[in-house]
Amino acid sequence: MAKTESNEFKVGKIAPDFNLMNTVDDKYYALNDLKGDKGTLIMFICNHCPFVIHVNEELVKMANEYQNKGIGFIAISSNDVVNYPQDAPHLMKKLAHEFIYPFPYLYDETQDVAKAYDAACTPDFYLFDASLESVYHGQLDDSRPENGRPVTGKDMRKAMDNLLQHKSVLENQKPSIGCGIKWK
Repeated sequence: MAKTESNEFKVGKIAPDFNLMNTVDDKYYALNDLKGDKGTLIMFICNHCPFVIHVNEELVKMANEYQNKGIGFIAISSNDVVNYPQDAPHLMKKLAHEFIYPFPYLYDETQDVAKAYDAACTPDFYLFDASLESVYHGQLDDSRPENGRPVTGKDMRKAMDNLLQHKSVLENQKPSIGCGIKWK
């Protein structure tokens, strides 16, 4: 597994808009259609990355918990499907149904959205407040497929809890680590 760290994304930066197809229902959505009332978590993920596979159940668990608190969850796959056909939209739909994703799983065919966010890896997490200003860009937790630590979502949960409680953002935002996005 090649490890890639997420790039820096400044706190306070406004979330770049998009209009992407949701592979679950084959409809197009803009960011404003999907954002949460109190905040929004944008996750760059894919089907085949071992780092994403490692955290998939926790992503579903967190979404089911925090969507009820006003945090919108959005998953986006930007991988090149010509060279990585396991990330094709029809297989994204299949995976979303298999894991019962309670969030849209959008396909960024042109990779323009990944570039706008300067996304580097899967998973790559971006948390925004109600005004779509960045408050957290970092890891889900310290767990990795090979390190034996349990997947808890500790860092992301703390960031979302701080947002919901109107507390300051996490001072120590550790970068996410995963597979590099598969660029065309």
